[in-house]
Amino acid sequence: MIEKIKQMAHENAAEIIECRRYLHRHPELSQQEFGTMNYVAEQLRSYGLEPKTGIGKTGCMAMIRGGKDPDGYCVALRADYDALPLQEATGLPFASENPGVMHACGHDMHTSSLLGAAKILSAMREELTGSVMLIFEPSEEMYPGGARMMMNDGLFDEVTPNEIYAFHCLPEMECGKIGMKKGRYMASTDELYWTVKGRGGHGATPHLSVDPILIASHIVVALQQLVSRNAAPMMPTVLSFGKFIGEGRTNIIPDEVKMEGIIRTFDPEWRLECHEKIRKISCGIAESMGGECDLFIDYGYLPVINNDICTQMVHDNGVEFLGQENVEWLDLRMTAEDFSFFADKIPACYFRVGIHVPDTPFCNLHRPNLLVDERSIELASGFVAYNAYQALQQRTFLKG
Repeated sequence: MIEKIKQMAHENAAEIIECRRYLHRHPELSQQEFGTMNYVAEQLRSYGLEPKTGIGKTGCMAMIRGGKDPDGYCVALRADYDALPLQEATGLPFASENPGVMHACGHDMHTSSLLGAAKILSAMREELTGSVMLIFEPSEEMYPGGARMMMNDGLFDEVTPNEIYAFHCLPEMECGKIGMKKGRYMASTDELYWTVKGRGGHGATPHLSVDPILIASHIVVALQQLVSRNAAPMMPTVLSFGKFIGEGRTNIIPDEVKMEGIIRTFDPEWRLECHEKIRKISCGIAESMGGECDLFIDYGYLPVINNDICTQMVHDNGVEFLGQENVEWLDLRMTAEDFSFFADKIPACYFRVGIHVPDTPFCNLHRPNLLVDERSIELASGFVAYNAYQALQQRTFLKG
């Protein structure tokens, strides 16, 4: 079966790479992916499937029902397909034609790879015992996230999968390799928005003002103790500020300062405790210095928790499909993913696929010059299909 799937992935590779290049040329931002949704649906129809569109506004889903027990065990495969508000700087001949929008997180690679897996699994549906749900998710990059939007819109009303799998490209990993981690893998994320209020005035007479820049600066410094002195050493926690704006001038102290940041961790109780500490420290400092502080905490994504059994299966299938030397166990990451909402409901594994282009400098995700080694698309298409096939074989056997 491995050789059969590898051969099919190889035969489809040129077509699926063209799908990726089309998606790369026509990126769409979160909750605006109507063209992407229609393109994906068109491809799925060409494989003999009947996709449903408009789930969660711009999401798409299709079922591959196996020749044996089509209403039985179900394995779900998910890819995301929204882009980012970045101006592309790769110089590729198929670079983005949408100014200021780019697939800088590899979602075009994810979607085309899942299309490749869908084509393989559709061609061998008579050999499948059970069914495969294909989920093409919009708006992963924008809160509240496409996973919740699709589930709230009835994604699982007719069929609730028994397991779910997704992957993300990893630019620091060589093409040809995959990686995974059991249990806690990616952090929860919450967005923090401060408005620090003082009383503005002339920069030469600060004693007549209440300086919100000074107050906000004290808040920034003080909150670092949250990680260094309040978080348990075994509980990974990140607090970062990404925006600090005081609309004054060289000689004008402003009335207020706006700040934005994130808090990321893994434990739900500590997460809520962080929120309370951030609020108390921020408001307490502002009040003690004669100002005020309003803090809005936007409760975001859950941590991604991989199911041990599903993850071990991805590992073992990876060894069979790619060889032991091309499968790695990974460490925790403080990045976040709304796949967590799927994984909170269904046994899941979220793994990584290497995309680094040989002899090129490392470029991280969310950068305007991100490159993808397109050989990874053939690999991902084949492996995702093989893993789904094996999941149906093994789980149906265990179920029986």
